[in-house]
Amino acid sequence: MSDVDRPANDEGPPETPEYLRDAVFGAIDGAVTTFAVVAGAVGASLPSAVVIILGLANLFADGLSMAVSNYLGTRADHQRRRQRRRAEERRMEADPAGARARLATLFREAGVPDGPMDTVLDGVTANRRRSADILLGELGGEPEGDGEARQAALATFIAFLVVGAIPLLAFIAEAVGVDLGGRGFLISTGLTAVAFFLVGAAKGVVVDRSWLRDGIETLALGGAAATVAFTVGWLLRGLAESV
Repeated sequence: MSDVDRPANDEGPPETPEYLRDAVFGAIDGAVTTFAVVAGAVGASLPSAVVIILGLANLFADGLSMAVSNYLGTRADHQRRRQRRRAEERRMEADPAGARARLATLFREAGVPDGPMDTVLDGVTANRRRSADILLGELGGEPEGDGEARQAALATFIAFLVVGAIPLLAFIAEAVGVDLGGRGFLISTGLTAVAFFLVGAAKGVVVDRSWLRDGIETLALGGAAATVAFTVGWLLRGLAESV
């Protein structure tokens, strides 16, 4: 619902900051991709040291790649929105009567009576930028700088690293001398499954969906990706042993 359609006394919950969503989705991607690498390496019967190296390489390279892509994509989106606003402002300047008529149509659809319409339009059209935002359905606009893009990228990268490191914890513990009784991969699987569910549940809360359903969905999808990676590694284990 746009701000034009929302009643003035609407006191619903504030919109979740976009970078918070980026953090949730970065965490999901970090857990899925890192565990997929771990599962593939274990399926290929590679040593624990190799599992850690491959996992860390993926963790930092893929996390940075995702953060940079998010930053550039968010900037491009802001630039495109500013371009649309400038075009709309030029259109308003060339045809102010037409812009006023289009605004009146929007306000009537939102329930504004014809009586105070001229007063409302006079107030709105006094601010060309706000008028353009209303006509574009983007009331409020977007941050003019790159602050939001940087926050989104940083949130994505941190979440990717933190949650993506979970599948590696058991192998790192073994590497520093902790005796896990040969159950490193099993423990890694359990920890990652919990991470899948919790991150999916968090995503559900953030996007106002069922946390249980999204938790189970993320667990199922992450598990499917890990199963495919493990199967491919297991099928190609002979190639790894011959190297």
